[in-house]
Amino acid sequence: MSRIRSVRSAAAAVATLDRRTFLAAAAATGATAGLGLAFGPGSGSAGASQPATAHAAGRRVVQAPAAPSTAGTTLETFSAAHGATGYRRLADGPAWSREVRSEITGAKGGREDRRTALASFVQLTDLHLTDVQHPMRYEFLRAGRPGAWRPHEALTIAGVASLIERINGLRGGPATGAPLSFVMTTGDNTDNNAKIELDWFLTAMNGGRITPNTGDPRHYEGVQNSGHKAFWHPEQALRDADKKLGFPRVDGFLAAALRTVNSPGLRLPWYSTIGNHDDLAGGVYSFGRGYYTDFATGKRKLEIIPAADAERLFKGTRVGDDPKGAQMKALLDAHAKDMRTVTPDERRAPFTQDEYLAAHLDPAATGPGPVGHGYTKANLEQGTLYYSFRISENVIGVSLDTTDPGGHYTGSLGTAQLRWLERTLKAHKDDYVIVFSHHYSRSLDNMNRDPGRPGEARHGGDEVVALFQRHPKVLAWINGHSHKNEITPRGTFWEITTASHVDFPQLARVFEVVDNHDGTISLFTTLIESAAPHRTDFSDLSQTGLAALYRELSFNAPGASQKLAGDATDRNTELLLRKP
Repeated sequence: MSRIRSVRSAAAAVATLDRRTFLAAAAATGATAGLGLAFGPGSGSAGASQPATAHAAGRRVVQAPAAPSTAGTTLETFSAAHGATGYRRLADGPAWSREVRSEITGAKGGREDRRTALASFVQLTDLHLTDVQHPMRYEFLRAGRPGAWRPHEALTIAGVASLIERINGLRGGPATGAPLSFVMTTGDNTDNNAKIELDWFLTAMNGGRITPNTGDPRHYEGVQNSGHKAFWHPEQALRDADKKLGFPRVDGFLAAALRTVNSPGLRLPWYSTIGNHDDLAGGVYSFGRGYYTDFATGKRKLEIIPAADAERLFKGTRVGDDPKGAQMKALLDAHAKDMRTVTPDERRAPFTQDEYLAAHLDPAATGPGPVGHGYTKANLEQGTLYYSFRISENVIGVSLDTTDPGGHYTGSLGTAQLRWLERTLKAHKDDYVIVFSHHYSRSLDNMNRDPGRPGEARHGGDEVVALFQRHPKVLAWINGHSHKNEITPRGTFWEITTASHVDFPQLARVFEVVDNHDGTISLFTTLIESAAPHRTDFSDLSQTGLAALYRELSFNAPGASQKLAGDATDRNTELLLRKP
């Protein structure tokens, strides 16, 4: 069994490292050291995954586990709001404690002195990297729903660069010190299913320069200089709805928001999972490519509609009664004369699933690896977006495609994928399994047929949960979509849903899988914020200053839920499981 010992000091770690532990540490940290251990992506959809291979790009450097550290995590501090009403400023606040959860099995004393780490990695989810000038954005719904538009959306790129900086700065797992071996992003990487956003996402993850500006390169063309009082106009004296709530005037904001951002890129190998915003118009509609492409790349942009129209369309979207977008098309046609003229841009065209796969498989997008970031040529040939991959010697990961191409923002699995999942679990009956998807189980209730496979049935969350319960080595199902932290015991495994990085509290989560050597396994979860300071300075429009402002604006966004952090038991935890 591959083991990485948890230690109370770095010296103790080195002293107690046996040969097997030494090799496991090398496999987990080679990519971090930049010297070439990128784990293979397994077999994609072609069958059960094969053992991963490690490719040396130079001399291997072995890094022993570090001393466990809370530095850079919410175990050390968390952003806290000051004041009781109006626009509230953020500053350093009290840490979130670690909660032990024993609903599945009890915790035994002394486990902290004998545990060994089996895996240690990071989850990102719901980054929603956004072209805020895109013609097919639904900001106009804000007339009836304040939360339909986010005042901080223009800063998503600066925000994700700061989050990547935080991940790169972690010394190891906060509970064990075990080296982090990879990052998984669980979907909604883009917001508008636009090719330019996909390019920004891949560049952000791999490192490079991103200019988050489309259309006219000289001028911003969006709702924040539209003159409509429903939106925050940061550079104008206009008494808009958000300024009435205390939002500041920030001169130079729009120019700074469209300025080139330098992403450090992840130092760890990373894997990708698709979400509904990566696959559907606005994450909701299956318009058909012709209509969506013409509108997305064109010169017309609707910015505001009457509140009653917005409320009616929003309610219909919530219940899923317009998956093909017929009502949305009718609304856009009805308001054709009300649209703003903007600069067309072919880069805003939607990407297909094949284009999504091809972009990941492009050698120029490899970054720290692996090639394809989990996806393989077999996925591209077969038109599938699910795969398995080797995490460590005795742990595999499974990435699912829970989006429904038939439309609506909830999801499901097609029969072919469900049968592949069953085969994969059977083939790995001797491995521990970690499952990743975008949607959480309760949101897998969308039975709209896939237009590309109209004869194939769809399957919901209850069926997937039951399948995992029949395979006791499934330890966790890790997902996002709800933008809320929630951890749920499922009898034999834990379902772990993580908040987004677009809505406050803007988090990612570190996972450590640990054998306690007492008949139990522990899953440690630790939440992290971006590296940006909690305090903001409205005159600081540097990349770091904008990332801090991104967080503070998200806290104050009108209509935003203040419950997305979840309860204490949904945040930093130790989740106990019986060892199968």
